[in-house]
Amino acid sequence: MKILLTTLNSKFIHTNLAIRYLKEFVKDLVEVDLKEYTINNDLDYILKDIHKNDYDIILFSTYIWNVNDIVKLCDNIKKVKPNTKIALGGPEVSYDSECSMRNYPFVDYILCGEGELVFRDLVMHLQGNLDIGNVEGVVYRDGNNIITNRPKALLENLDEIPSPYEDLDPTEYENRIVYYETSRGCPFNCQYCLSSTLKGLRYFSIERVKKDLKALIDAKVSQIKFIDRTFNANKKFAKEIMNFLMENDNDYTTYHFEVTAHLLDDDVLDFLADCKEGLFQFEIGVQTTNEKVLEEVGRRDDFKKLSYVVQKVASYRNIHQHLDLIAGLPYEDYSSFEKSFNDVFNLGIEHLQLGFLKMIKGTGVRDRAEKHGYRYKDYPPYEVLYNDYISYSQILKLKDIEEILERYYNSKNFVLSMRYIIFNYYSESPFKFFEEFATYFDKNGYFDMAQGKNQLYKILLDFYNDKININNDMFNDILKYDYISLGKTSNIPQFFNKLELEDFKNRCHLFLQNEDNILKYIPKFENKPAKHIIKYVHFEPFNFDILKLKNDIKAKIEKNDNVILFVYDDKKIFEKSKAYSIDL
Repeated sequence: MKILLTTLNSKFIHTNLAIRYLKEFVKDLVEVDLKEYTINNDLDYILKDIHKNDYDIILFSTYIWNVNDIVKLCDNIKKVKPNTKIALGGPEVSYDSECSMRNYPFVDYILCGEGELVFRDLVMHLQGNLDIGNVEGVVYRDGNNIITNRPKALLENLDEIPSPYEDLDPTEYENRIVYYETSRGCPFNCQYCLSSTLKGLRYFSIERVKKDLKALIDAKVSQIKFIDRTFNANKKFAKEIMNFLMENDNDYTTYHFEVTAHLLDDDVLDFLADCKEGLFQFEIGVQTTNEKVLEEVGRRDDFKKLSYVVQKVASYRNIHQHLDLIAGLPYEDYSSFEKSFNDVFNLGIEHLQLGFLKMIKGTGVRDRAEKHGYRYKDYPPYEVLYNDYISYSQILKLKDIEEILERYYNSKNFVLSMRYIIFNYYSESPFKFFEEFATYFDKNGYFDMAQGKNQLYKILLDFYNDKININNDMFNDILKYDYISLGKTSNIPQFFNKLELEDFKNRCHLFLQNEDNILKYIPKFENKPAKHIIKYVHFEPFNFDILKLKNDIKAKIEKNDNVILFVYDDKKIFEKSKAYSIDL
């Protein structure tokens, strides 16, 4: 009996944890194949690749991003090999399994809830060792009837799941993200999240977690993304894991956590101060700062404490923080969302994600959709169209704002420019800047065409000159600073003001040949020839003292010809270069 466990990941760099668990859980019963494709693969290629191996049983791990493609594949697999048994598992089919069975007549089984024990029993049934009626957690066909067996109890001891990381092949994870869990469940009950459907919080043992992580660290995976819904729900456990990762840093692997900020106390904050820059990334779900909205969706939060924690971590300049907002929540209208946006943006974090409510199967907000007049897409990802508080036109405006936020703020390609514009001209409502810039983008048709790096800079420059029109030459220098700070370039766009200095190129080489200059500014290049150093630095004349403005974004600066030395460092997370004002 040949069995395939497979899925379509959203990107090649992603890996699927669920099918790895299933494979390990039945390895004493049968050897199964594991294959991962992506939603970007051609479906004919996937169909051919699966068909040539002549599998008897195929199980797909389904999610909102892949279910549409998966059911097309299943339909065609059944047509070309009718005797193949097809099973689906995962959150996209667990919560309306009978409906899915009716909609997908080519599917033989659906595995509901946690899949490890259900899959093991199903394999035993297919081997002839267990009656199908005793396979808890499975939905199946009996002639024209759809039978739903009783649910499977949750696995109490997670350590019973064999680790998929023993004797791992490092090439399997090369340049890929590994999704890892230390726990299942969530202490909170947010009604837009599937975790609210599970009661309780269960942990793998600390010994198991450390053993797994050490194997992945030794394999030098690029990133481990912890999928725990609240990684720091247990302070002692979380701190011990983070300390283990810091002690076993391989100078390559980074770690992403979803944390609840108001649970981080001063003890943990003091501990995080010593973390190496870039080792950890925190994703913090704020969703809204409107108390009425929070109460309606069953979310507990303390924005005052959250603000303290986020700003404290930001002051360390070592951990990238990614905060989330959700548009379309019940009771949140456009003006309320603007306030939530400004509250979070003003915390000064590196990344603000503007997401849109997804009416996911099994969630409370979907079950009570009529109460708030929700209309949403009836197909994955079930995104909200409008409700009683926010119109579709306003949702579309927020979509445009999201695009501008991603291109110009979250990209970190315009750090100083964004700070200067917002703090000097939109300090009362940063949201208004993104709203006005999005309107400008839309009116000029820029959303309808792709823009390269240079054009994005030119559009921002044009917007500034057109809509703000104050200190235009100075802003040109600010934007040029952002452009050059990102990386070594020999082709600076002509729309930037160019200050010509006599014998400039030769003076730059003389500067690099002076050992005192090297020791003062770039000691790591001590005793290196100038022709080598020039590959990693850039000299640029400016009309204004931009570095003064960088230190004080509201500083009044006069025209003052100067030269800035940029020193590039790919390992830096918050800045790709260091900048020094020098005398040539």
